[in-house]
Amino acid sequence: MSQTQPSEGAPPRSLSDILNALEEAASQDTVTVSDILEEIGDRSFAPMILVPALILISPLSGIFGLPTIGAIFMLLVTLQKLLGRRHVWFPKFLKRRKIKSSRLKTAVDWLRRPTGWIDRRTHTRLTFLVSRPANLVTLLMIVAICIVIPFLEVLPMVTSIFALAISLFSVGLLARDGLFTLLGYTQVALSASLVIWLISSGTGG
Repeated sequence: MSQTQPSEGAPPRSLSDILNALEEAASQDTVTVSDILEEIGDRSFAPMILVPALILISPLSGIFGLPTIGAIFMLLVTLQKLLGRRHVWFPKFLKRRKIKSSRLKTAVDWLRRPTGWIDRRTHTRLTFLVSRPANLVTLLMIVAICIVIPFLEVLPMVTSIFALAISLFSVGLLARDGLFTLLGYTQVALSASLVIWLISSGTGG
């Protein structure tokens, strides 16, 4: 996947581009969703799904309520993609949501190494997994995960594990790399197994 800085107005083409956009948005004391949307672009559906997913696998995932908010954002973007909208839309009360720039920068720094590693290894392959029909199934899977995440926030780290699956799906969509889509489905299966085990252990089953 290309790691070159996108030209102004161009959608991000790599994970590093997305982190650069987040860092640029964090130039003030606080960052709003509107600031991030402005930096990434409201036509960049895959990056707009990927951004909250990345945040939810960073240390910021420990902030109470953030997994639910992130799931709402990802759900809105994914549904709009499924409906064929050309631009991402958020209600004003969500666009005004804020996060401290220092926290966002910490998350960006934490994500630099793993995302750089992924950027160097993505390329077009297993294209049947990123065809239009396959992408429809992937988007529906993301919708299902987003609906489940708020109910799993009481289980430590589980939301981050599901967010990792969404991140893998988003990389597949962004880079047309079917291997990452396949890894996303594998992660969903592992995450679902973990949740079943945690629930059964908690109920003594």
